[in-house]
Amino acid sequence: MSCLGNIIWFFCGGFWQGMGWLFSGIIWCITIIGLPIGKQCFKFASLAFVPFDKEIVYGGGAISTLANIVWLVFSGIPLAISAALNGIFLYCTIIGIPFGKQCFKITKLALSPFGATIREK
Repeated sequence: MSCLGNIIWFFCGGFWQGMGWLFSGIIWCITIIGLPIGKQCFKFASLAFVPFDKEIVYGGGAISTLANIVWLVFSGIPLAISAALNGIFLYCTIIGIPFGKQCFKITKLALSPFGATIREK
């Protein structure tokens, strides 16, 4: 199911969400200070492209919290809004509910990506 789900996901919104993460990563990597944040964006772009059978584990400390605050102000809100709107749209259809769940997983990640790790289920 996960392979088929990832293929359908890619064409039903995953491509655009992944491109959003890639674009944010490129913008952050332009500055030297933003390089670690850009690296994190590229890591989570892979999750946005194929999210099924992956889970996010949250943790972190003070540095992660500070990075999340800076991230939220500059990039997190637009990515979270776009993922949430896509999730709401997908939840309006019965067939799109599993894809909507993935959108809300990415929405939560867009609000606090630092200190989060991706692992296979």
